[in-house]
Amino acid sequence: MIKRFLQKVFSKKTKAVVAINQADSIDTSMAKKITAKTHKIDKSLISQAALKTCDGLQKAGFEAFIVGGAVRDLLLNFKPKDFDIATNATPEEVNRVFRRSRIIGRRFRLVHVLWGQETIEVSTFRGHHQAEGDAKTNDSGRIIRDNIFGSVEEDAARRDFTANALYYNPANEEVLDFHNGVADIKANLLRMIGDPLTRYQEDPVRMLRAVRLSAKLGLKIDSATQAPIAKNADLLQDVPPSRLFDEMLKLFF
Repeated sequence: MIKRFLQKVFSKKTKAVVAINQADSIDTSMAKKITAKTHKIDKSLISQAALKTCDGLQKAGFEAFIVGGAVRDLLLNFKPKDFDIATNATPEEVNRVFRRSRIIGRRFRLVHVLWGQETIEVSTFRGHHQAEGDAKTNDSGRIIRDNIFGSVEEDAARRDFTANALYYNPANEEVLDFHNGVADIKANLLRMIGDPLTRYQEDPVRMLRAVRLSAKLGLKIDSATQAPIAKNADLLQDVPPSRLFDEMLKLFF
């Protein structure tokens, strides 16, 4: 059903959205630092639990950023439903900083930090999955285990879309932008980081996510990001049903 849905959506000839492929020209060791005066994020929309999690990690000597969809939504002036934190602390180090926390996951090791009824998900910066270490892909290229840790620059390159590769530091209110995500958001553009086909092979759920974000946020999928989707819908057959269900649920709620 999901395969037919994707093929129906993307098999029709549509006006292509053209974006300059900037991935090759970006120095990922240097991010654009966007100040509060420029990005105008309303800090009152940020969960106190997320702020306390960042503050706790930073006071313990670690880097910590609100990351991903929450930053994207804040830039669009939406109140995020969930907040994720990215840090250079390992899961064990995060677990030691927060008394009410637990390490979860085998495919991707994360930490859930508990604040009353709210849970903040904390991940360690990911490195490249092809580096030596605890990582594994299947025959189709899907990443089935990934616990390779790296730098914030490497972590940004590992994320799916430019709009989701933004890092907000509550301490100085700066947004780190490694892949021109802020410019893409302003242009209402959804663009994959890196080669779209490879990124879909790594995680086929990204195809559904592209559809969801485009529909819910009014972002246009750029031509290179859109092109492989209909022809590669079969990749979704290899994804656990629970992950497909979670992504489809987000389309409606």
